[in-house]
Amino acid sequence: MTLPKLKPGETIGIVGGGQLGQMLALSASEMGFKVGILDPVKNCPASHVANWQIVAEYNDHEALKKLAKKTQVITYEFENVSAAALKEIEKITPVPQGTLLLEITQDRLLEKNFLQENKIPLAPFKKVSQVKELSNALEEIGYPCVLKTTRGGYDGKGQVVLKSSADISTGEKLLTKECVLEKFVPFTEEISVMVVGNGENFQVFPLGENHHVHNILRETIVRKNHPLKEKAETLALKIAQSLKLTGCLGIEMFVKNNGEILVNELAPRPHNSGHYSIEACNMSQFDAHIRGICSWPLPEVTLLSEVVMVNILGEHLEKTYDLIFQKPHWQFHYYGKSEAKVGRKMGHITILTKDISATLTEIEQTKIW
Repeated sequence: MTLPKLKPGETIGIVGGGQLGQMLALSASEMGFKVGILDPVKNCPASHVANWQIVAEYNDHEALKKLAKKTQVITYEFENVSAAALKEIEKITPVPQGTLLLEITQDRLLEKNFLQENKIPLAPFKKVSQVKELSNALEEIGYPCVLKTTRGGYDGKGQVVLKSSADISTGEKLLTKECVLEKFVPFTEEISVMVVGNGENFQVFPLGENHHVHNILRETIVRKNHPLKEKAETLALKIAQSLKLTGCLGIEMFVKNNGEILVNELAPRPHNSGHYSIEACNMSQFDAHIRGICSWPLPEVTLLSEVVMVNILGEHLEKTYDLIFQKPHWQFHYYGKSEAKVGRKMGHITILTKDISATLTEIEQTKIW
């Protein structure tokens, strides 16, 4: 299907009103588009910047049809959207990201099979549908390993690490749902790459080094010269080309101690680890996504400065307010969520730097993170 080239003044519909929807709406507005969002929460982050909102659940077929009739193109900002419902509204309004990518990334088994079929390196895995299959899978994969539900789960939810037979009973509790047993990768580094396409041309954002705490991203570091830059970019482009990607795709990867890269997960949208691009690149991941779904050309991505992005979680929020007046060179982003909870992403800070080591020390000295 040939996608229309949207012009400023036309309307983009966004399914999802979280912080990604908010930042997509801001980029779209700067390009001259109107934005309508669909989200069940009336006071969601994107509602503060969109032109209008439909308050409804993500799988509400009638509400999605209403969104489609009021817009010239529709995008989604997270994976837990009904693929069946999006297929229905594609008959009314284009959904450039498509539903195939959504279906693949909603199911870990489909995702791993897709990567394997396209000769993308990943950890050994086995499908496990019931308790009696677990012992055979463990025999083949070996300890340590990770049992993950094929659907749902994020920030470490829906998975359990099995280090020995003593952990089997804990793992069995997950097997009320279909799971994937995956070899635990002893990695030295977690990295991610954002890649964007308009269906024909593709651009890759600089590699980010990701540091997690309790399975939640704490900070992303982007250097001008990372030794694995070319290898990671080649993998990202290969995935994008095989999908004929439209919009942004976040690719999470593990780096083994021998420098081998294994792809861990795909996210069919802008990604937390790409937030640094708002200040540090000539085009943000959100600008790129909007350009991609509107069939606009994509410029080559340029890193303007090395950078550290640090997340603000609910437990950090109040303490960061003082930093606004102490750190004039830091860029503060707050999402406007109504309730701060422990582990909930409430904002992020971007710090452009000429000395990453000094910046990391500066963050530690705040004693907030």
